[in-house]
Amino acid sequence: MAKDQKVIIVGAGLVGSLWAILMARRGYQVSVYERRGDMRSAGFIGGRSINLAMSDRGWKALEKAGVSEKIKAVAIPMYGRMMHSEQGQLTFQPYGKEGQAIYSVSRGGLNLELLRIGSQFDNLRYYFNHPCKSVDFRQKTIKFEDKIAQKKVEASADLIFGADGAFSAVRSSLQRLPRFNYAQNYLDYGYKELHIPPGPEGQHLIEKKALHIWPRGRFMLIALPNPDGSFTCTLFLPYEGHEAFEKLQTDQDIEAFFVKHFPDALALMPTLLENFHQNPTGNLVTIRCNPWHFEDQVLLIGDASHAIVPFYGQGMNSGFEDCTILDEMMDDYQEDWSKIVPDFSQQRVKDANAIADLALRNFVEMRDLVADPKFLLRKKIASHLQDLHPGKFLPVYSMVTFSHLPYNKALSASQAQDQLFEHILALDGIENNWKNNPEVERIFLQWLKEQ
Repeated sequence: MAKDQKVIIVGAGLVGSLWAILMARRGYQVSVYERRGDMRSAGFIGGRSINLAMSDRGWKALEKAGVSEKIKAVAIPMYGRMMHSEQGQLTFQPYGKEGQAIYSVSRGGLNLELLRIGSQFDNLRYYFNHPCKSVDFRQKTIKFEDKIAQKKVEASADLIFGADGAFSAVRSSLQRLPRFNYAQNYLDYGYKELHIPPGPEGQHLIEKKALHIWPRGRFMLIALPNPDGSFTCTLFLPYEGHEAFEKLQTDQDIEAFFVKHFPDALALMPTLLENFHQNPTGNLVTIRCNPWHFEDQVLLIGDASHAIVPFYGQGMNSGFEDCTILDEMMDDYQEDWSKIVPDFSQQRVKDANAIADLALRNFVEMRDLVADPKFLLRKKIASHLQDLHPGKFLPVYSMVTFSHLPYNKALSASQAQDQLFEHILALDGIENNWKNNPEVERIFLQWLKEQ
């Protein structure tokens, strides 16, 4: 493909901004259209998922964009989960082996950095306040509304990428085509962003290098650290029911709920009521569709093609991995988009569906199982088996978070490991005799043969 070819990317969020850099680096003429204003001048608006958990898949993509070192300098490593009981007791669960961590990263800070890097390319141009209205696939044109000039704009390109999020306008146009499959499923839960400020000396008031979880069975509170000493908290709660958002209408309702379930967190949240009333209640949706492309001209990436719930911390990471895979395919196929587009769409859908399933399963784990003694025992035995059999056994969480193994293989491994631990945890007295237990070893080796 000649490098004077035109590319349109719809969406200047995380995935769109990263993909624009990677395309511009290869010499394409890139135009990025974004419905929101330019956050480089307007600043980043909080109130929804301000923190992200960056793991290995995300870092790999940022290395390709040349921004990983700059982001890592302000990212905070989280080496495990810090569990808070209702009595205020703390239990730490490491995520992986020693030294392995996921990183708390500012969504807005990362997006701003990607936009700043992109603006350094002469062949990359941003158009803000330009919501997408429709796509004409045959003519390879897109209609936008210029909200500043208050006029309609039409643009054309050789390649069009829809990176415009879970409620993608590009995907909406694809949905009107024959044989396009689409499904969206909402959880009966919403989320509310809250805040723990820094201490008087700018210090973190709870453990800095951990992701904090207050698991309460049907709901939970989590907190991720920020560089300024604060924590961004998120309450995940049913919309309706005995203890639900619908019951938290007055200041008294909210305070009573936190006194009952999160007393140690409440003591650290002086702006709880203000945050609760001002910040919107977000929805949690899983979106699946297929195919992700139209011929070799239009391709969906990121949340536009596979929005997932946030409970595995893989939403951004999976979107960034889309960019990594596409970038590698450009080398493999010598930038022949007639091969890249359909092949990417075909192979990536199964991985997207797998991480969607894993994220839904991890919601149950985070809100409930992390406080279950049997679940904690399983984690210890899994780590022990990994030490005894390096290269032969890897816990599913490590597959997803600390490797680049395809998500669909991690999902298959998850189902297989469930069967393994069902047998191990059924052994009499296993909670007191799991290290160097010959019966555990026998069950494991038999299971390994069957894989």
